[in-house]
Formats: sequence, structure tokens, C-alpha cells
Amino acid sequence: MGSAKSKAAARRARVEELRRKEAARERRSKQLTYLASAVVVIATAVGGYFIVDSAREDEKAAAAPLKGEQSWDDLDQNHVTEDVDYKMTPPAGGDHDGAWQNCNGDVYDEPIRDENAVHSLEHGAVWVTYSDKAKEADLKKLAERVGETPYSLMSPHAEQTGTITLTAWGKQLTVNKAEDPQVGKFFDKYVQGPQTPEQGAACTGGKPA
Repeated sequence: MGSAKSKAAARRARVEELRRKEAARERRSKQLTYLASAVVVIATAVGGYFIVDSAREDEKAAAAPLKGEQSWDDLDQNHVTEDVDYKMTPPAGGDHDGAWQNCNGDVYDEPIRDENAVHSLEHGAVWVTYSDKAKEADLKKLAERVGETPYSLMSPHAEQTGTITLTAWGKQLTVNKAEDPQVGKFFDKYVQGPQTPEQGAACTGGKPA
């Protein structure tokens, strides 16, 4: 009898021990699950922070002016028939002719009227102008870029002092060579860029020459 009671007690003790071990395993498992979840939450939060921070940095970089760029704000946009006395050369905005200069990758060998070109800028075009200091090789490269870029135009401008000038509405940059990396950046940023008063307006059907 005593032996049977001893065996039963031993079994109960083993069962209790097994239960304690199982409970301990479950606690450890839950702790590991909580820890893993916490790690995931923290990693997601940190990753989200860096994504948002990176996006903010990209926005700042996009909004920042290019090196050497000049800007003008609050430019008038009236249609006029007379010549306009612009505050910058070439003009980067202001009152302008009612007809825009065709700017669908158009390259002009002769000077064009400022007032028509400014209307093209209002539509989101980049206007490339050059003085007699520009080299033929540079002009060829610029003409190729313009010819491949809708909402751009190119022409000589005898009154400008810089060798090569890139102009968008309210924005202007002068460089000495077509290979200057700022040229590509200016095109990327300002062809139909955020500065455009009338985005999507036509660059064809205007003044051809």
C-alpha cells in the first residue's frame, strides 16, 4: 500500500515538474515573441524615420537653387504689344507679347524677339541663349539637347554678357561650356518645372521665327 502511494506521489511530482517546465517554456516563448515584436516595431519606426527624413532631404535638394542660379519673384504676366524694358538680360519673365515663340525643341540661328520668348518661358520652356564668345562645338551640343527636348528653344542673344545663358521663368544660369553639369540639372529642374506659371500650355502654334 505504501509502495503504491509512493509511486502515485512520485508520478504527481513528475507531472508537476513537467507542468512547471512547460509553463517556463511558454513564458520564454512569449517573452521571445514580445521581444521580436518590439524589435520589429522599433526597426519599422527607425526605418520610417529614415525614409521620411530622406524624402525631406530630397525635397530640400529639389527646392534648393542650383549653384550660380539667379531668381526673380513676382514677375508681371500681362500681354502687351509694345517692347518691354526687362530688368535682366536675357529676360526671365515679365510682361510679354500675346504670341509665344515656338519652343518644341526649336533652334533659331537668328535672334528672336524677347517678348515672344518670355511668353514661351511662361509655358514652361527653357530658353538657351549665347553670345559670340560661345564655341561652335558647344553650340552644336546645346542644339542637340534642345532639339531632343520639348519645351525648349535656343537662339543667339547679342546683348547678353555671359557666354551661354539658360533661362526659365524667374530662373537664370550662366555657364561657359555646354559640358557644364549644371546645364543638364537646369533642364531637368525647369523644363515644365514648378516655377512654370502655365504648365502644359502649348509650345507649338506660336511664332515660328
